[in-house]
Amino acid sequence: MPEARTISAEKPFSLKAFFLQWEWMLLTVFILIQIVNSQLSPYYLDAENLVYTTTTFLDKAFIVLPMVFVIIMGEIDISVGSTVALSAVLMGMSNKAGLPMSLAMCVCLLVGLACGMFNGLILTRFKELAPMIVTLSTMIIYRGIALILLEDRAVGKFPSWFKEFGYGYLGPIPYMLAIFAAFAVLFGLLLHKTSFGRQVYAIGSNRTASLFSGVPVDRIRFIVYALIGLMSGVTAIFLTAKMGSTRPNVAQGYELDVIAMTVLGGVSTAGGKGRMIGAVVSVFTVGYLRFGLGLRNVPAENLLIVIGVLLIVAVMLPNIRTMIEGRLAKAENRRRAR
Repeated sequence: MPEARTISAEKPFSLKAFFLQWEWMLLTVFILIQIVNSQLSPYYLDAENLVYTTTTFLDKAFIVLPMVFVIIMGEIDISVGSTVALSAVLMGMSNKAGLPMSLAMCVCLLVGLACGMFNGLILTRFKELAPMIVTLSTMIIYRGIALILLEDRAVGKFPSWFKEFGYGYLGPIPYMLAIFAAFAVLFGLLLHKTSFGRQVYAIGSNRTASLFSGVPVDRIRFIVYALIGLMSGVTAIFLTAKMGSTRPNVAQGYELDVIAMTVLGGVSTAGGKGRMIGAVVSVFTVGYLRFGLGLRNVPAENLLIVIGVLLIVAVMLPNIRTMIEGRLAKAENRRRAR
């Protein structure tokens, strides 16, 4: 009687492959940055200071969470900075017009959501358009609307309780850090533990195959762009609370920082690959790198060079790894042929 065979679709666990993942390498970089920064300044390793510093860079990190979804789909959204500006401007103007601050914050979130939905609507209705071109256009449109509404003026005089969102504490933890941690867990579960997340990966791996497999591609894309718009509104709230006022030129360059953090976190620009944990570690890696070098008054240009090098490594590493594995496989095949 022939022996029964079992076919498994699961890949056998490899300890070597597990520790060669980009997230572990990024964590190593993060630890090295802590060591180097502690040597550069005796004031760096102060627990209270390190926790407080998160309020200086976590505002834009809220956009990184949905940007992971966008890039895993193999797409891009470069309108997020302008969405933040328009959301913040309309929140400030609403409050100045007499709307209670709590309702003005709702206006901010709704404006961000509407901007994201508009991007998603165009991209799902006109499939031949590239996300880069569409979001470049809306980046200009949203910033232009903000400039028309407020020109070169600023809106401020917000309630004192609103400013607590920027620098207030929930016990020993800043509000911003606590809320970001909650959102990170939520988005991580959505990406890795739900059918929605699996569909996002499927679209990034092969959109045509996903479509013919019954995946609602247009609906998933629309929801993802709506999410990134909504989180841009969240960023606008925290950024405005930190600054105490808002102007049409806020959040300039945020789109580049957000994309850089996401890609540095190991999310493949080709789509279909990436983890939320990598993006979260990347946020803190870049944030503390800037903080540490800032203590030594290192010019911003040098920091850009460091981040650029890390980005090139992050993008090249999967290709280098595939190339090495391919050569090793060929060498093994030749050895067996002999």
